[in-house]
Amino acid sequence: MQNRINKEIYLPGSVYQFLTFAKKCGIKDKSVLVAGAGSEEVSKLFLENGAASVIQIVEDEETLLASRLYLKDTKNVSVRMMAFDSTDFFDERFDIVFAQASISNSRRNKIVKEIKRILKPGGYFCVGENVQLKANAPMFVREIWQASDILPLLNRDAADYYKEKGFEILYEDDLSSTLKDFYRDSLGLLKEKMNNLSEEEKAYHKKFLNKVSHESNAYLNLGADKYMGFKILVMKKGER
Repeated sequence: MQNRINKEIYLPGSVYQFLTFAKKCGIKDKSVLVAGAGSEEVSKLFLENGAASVIQIVEDEETLLASRLYLKDTKNVSVRMMAFDSTDFFDERFDIVFAQASISNSRRNKIVKEIKRILKPGGYFCVGENVQLKANAPMFVREIWQASDILPLLNRDAADYYKEKGFEILYEDDLSSTLKDFYRDSLGLLKEKMNNLSEEEKAYHKKFLNKVSHESNAYLNLGADKYMGFKILVMKKGER
């Protein structure tokens, strides 16, 4: 199962973020919120491992439609569109919140505050963070982050950030090694999609396609791997 899943989870951290969380924490009969585009296979994994229900949230209509289409044959996964920092859920709604490379942006503080609000006391929060491996990243790396609205935490400071937000750190791990496969797969998918696009579609998606190509090449060929990392943290919200 793992090899099949690895090919389908096109996110930093691949399947390893989920496997780490599943090993450390219980999933059976839990209510789960998955935040982020491209997390459909993650949502399915929670169900396959006994979650009572899964809600996946995305932040734009195009992604909403794509996610619903992908999951149309999967029962007990509901996909909804809402801002991660201002959801419609009532307080203490979820046992688990899972975010994989989806909240490492300029709204992180507000998003984490919202996650803490909707997480039950004693509930688990598993986050995959795009992190900065060295303090002084070169301009071309900073431009990559800026273009994607990524505001990376310093790798060594990530746990302290979440402790300050009131979470108990249960486990943390560096999954930066997964980024090489992620960017290689991204280039492969880009080439595959390009072959199937009309000239009009290529023109329409030019900005996005150029961004994916530039970021992947920078990581794989220009030395950005020395500065761009990925880290997971498994955390617990305090009991009352």
